Amino acid sequence: MRKRVVSLWFPRLPSERVGRTQPIDAPFALIQHQGNSDRIYCLNAQAEQMGLQRGMGFSDARAFCPSLRSCPADPEADRYFLRILARWAGRYCPWVGLDGADGLVLNIAGSAHLFGGEAAMLADMRLRMARAGITVRIGLGDTRGAAWGLAHFGRTMAEEGATPEQIASLPVAALRLEEKTVVALQRLGVQQIADLIALPRATVTRRFGKEVLHRLDQALGELPEDISPLRPPAHYGVRMTLPEPIGLSADVMAGTERLLEQLCSKLKKDEKGARVLQLTLRRVDQASQQVELRLARPLRDAARILPLFERGVGQADAGYGIDQLRLEAIGVEPLPVQQMSHVGNQNKDRLDDLITRIGTRIGLENVQRFLPADSHIPEHSFIIAPAAYSTPEGPWFAQRPRPLHLFPPEAIAGVGKRPPERFRWRRMSFATGKATGPERIAPEWWLADENWSSGLRDYWKVDTKQGRRLWLFYTPQKPGWFVQGEFA
Repeated sequence: MRKRVVSLWFPRLPSERVGRTQPIDAPFALIQHQGNSDRIYCLNAQAEQMGLQRGMGFSDARAFCPSLRSCPADPEADRYFLRILARWAGRYCPWVGLDGADGLVLNIAGSAHLFGGEAAMLADMRLRMARAGITVRIGLGDTRGAAWGLAHFGRTMAEEGATPEQIASLPVAALRLEEKTVVALQRLGVQQIADLIALPRATVTRRFGKEVLHRLDQALGELPEDISPLRPPAHYGVRMTLPEPIGLSADVMAGTERLLEQLCSKLKKDEKGARVLQLTLRRVDQASQQVELRLARPLRDAARILPLFERGVGQADAGYGIDQLRLEAIGVEPLPVQQMSHVGNQNKDRLDDLITRIGTRIGLENVQRFLPADSHIPEHSFIIAPAAYSTPEGPWFAQRPRPLHLFPPEAIAGVGKRPPERFRWRRMSFATGKATGPERIAPEWWLADENWSSGLRDYWKVDTKQGRRLWLFYTPQKPGWFVQGEFA
């Protein structure tokens, strides 16, 4: 069976991706920072009609078109959207691959008759893309190179076996050559592929290297060029259909254990770990209940995961019985194999399991930890982050010791730059025994913080005769004394 290849080129893929979520009836461009300037990454049809082009400086584009609207480009989202289109193209044939950052390539040999022939298939592609608001250029030929050239340079379809004649009139740029090579060929008068075919091969190789004839032979079918299909996304799910309904929690846990062993073996093979697991219990009345387990760390150890399902399974309503169990890892993260060590990390594993157990009751986001922050300001020297989605960092570095309890500044009576010998705080009288300081801390001028509007602060560690160890500070610019913390 002769190979028949379809090339789909989406010339405005990034801008039309954005336009699908927020329709824009105006000249629009995506901007990307390249070098030391912002340049146009992609534009819509209205912007092209205004004379704007890709690669143009953004400031120049705004001078040509003051009404130009823009937003930052997101190449990662564009690649994800192209993969979605590749999954859509699987309705025409099972052999679909990516062709650069803005194209797809399909091997439709043996599947065109299912749509009424090649012409009807291409017409269906155009219609569906038009409904989706996506501009597409389509090429069909016997080779991948020929289909790419027909899609990018104004043709559509080459009859089976007539590809060499159909591409002969295309420009040499249709051979997917580098721009400098195309310019060099055009300067020699080689404008079309037919002109290149007429030249002696030895002369072309000696002047331009092997790449030109290699691309020419691929387009003509003299050299093979494979289409690498996209690997389907990995699916981590297992199920068990029971011959007789069950209803006891112990029976459900036994079935879950068998499913976990199968699922964890799949995860281990791909060096993945589950972060979110979903157990679906189908009852005999066709109703389903789901038990979701969110883990504090990626896991693929069935023995550690199984006890974490006990609470959710115990709360499930079996009704008249459960006849099917389905376990799926809906959240997966990389978990590479690690070298075994005599040190071990058993304590860390126990902490992760504890966080998971507490998180199933109150939510993983509500189990939090303190992390150090790069700031000398006491209020900004730490952040609070969910423990399940962060790792402990340390050590906490400080040139001077910091109090165990930190609270908003509370004013006290005092005069002078040294701590007062006697003062009242929270309706209690204190006498200063030992004072260590001062430690001057300046406000972060680049951040707007009303609490530091008084300017500099001179901090003192004060040991009172009553046994309390307080953290006081003095504001020289607006004289006053405050208590902000207490040491252990």
